[in-house]
Amino acid sequence: MTYTKPVVNETNNPWQTLSSKCTYENPWISVREDQVVDPSGKPGIYGVISPKNLALGVLPIFEDGSTVLVGQYRYALDRYSWEIPEGGGKIGTDPAAAIARELVEETGYRAAGWQLLHEMSLSNSVTDEWVMTWLAWDLTSGEAEPESTEDISVWRLPFQELVALVLDGTVFDSMTVAAVTLVETRRHRGAASGLPEAITNALRE
Repeated sequence: MTYTKPVVNETNNPWQTLSSKCTYENPWISVREDQVVDPSGKPGIYGVISPKNLALGVLPIFEDGSTVLVGQYRYALDRYSWEIPEGGGKIGTDPAAAIARELVEETGYRAAGWQLLHEMSLSNSVTDEWVMTWLAWDLTSGEAEPESTEDISVWRLPFQELVALVLDGTVFDSMTVAAVTLVETRRHRGAASGLPEAITNALRE
């Protein structure tokens, strides 16, 4: 069987925006409501949540093949979550510098090696939030500097143990799941995977 990607005009926007108004705003997000005509030609409304920061994450990998998770209670979900170090970066500023600061603040670790791992959208039917995640290596320890509103725990564990926690659903944070799955997939693809040599060597079984 031959599989062929459909030919579509990916730049064509079938939605028509008639008007737009901000219905809520705080220092972190804004919510707008648009009057629209949908692709079928029917009028309606569309609500969009726009964070004022990029969503940033980092997957640190140590020479022994271990990594670090940060645990905290997530208010919106009303449950505890183990995640890679994450934070926000003001749109228009250097995201790499922002996530490097976040790594230090949450874990105390500083990294000399950095590489952008991937970018993605989150829940793109209701929000335009954009995610950027990095790999970090050549790590040195120091004192964590969490914000006063954060009550976090730091867990260092083998990367393969984290893979198992992702696969069984114990770790469910989307940024963490995406980063771990991508690194594990690339690791199995070998030299052509695009992983830095330091990461490949650290995760070699």
